[in-house]
Amino acid sequence: MSLGMTIVMLIAAWLTVAGAMLWGVMRISRRHNPHYRNAEAAKPAPVTQRKHRHATAH
Repeated sequence: MSLGMTIVMLIAAWLTVAGAMLWGVMRISRRHNPHYRNAEAAKPAPVTQRKHRHATAH
């Protein structure tokens, strides 16, 4: 096998591994961060029901 072919195969293998890792990370991030939100949860609470917290409360 020639040197040029070896270099091309190494680059192709690196791109394949990098693509597989990127696909895995994107798959995990999609599963842990849903794209939808509950319509009821998105509405802010009425002013009378809000809890008053101190600025340092966590």
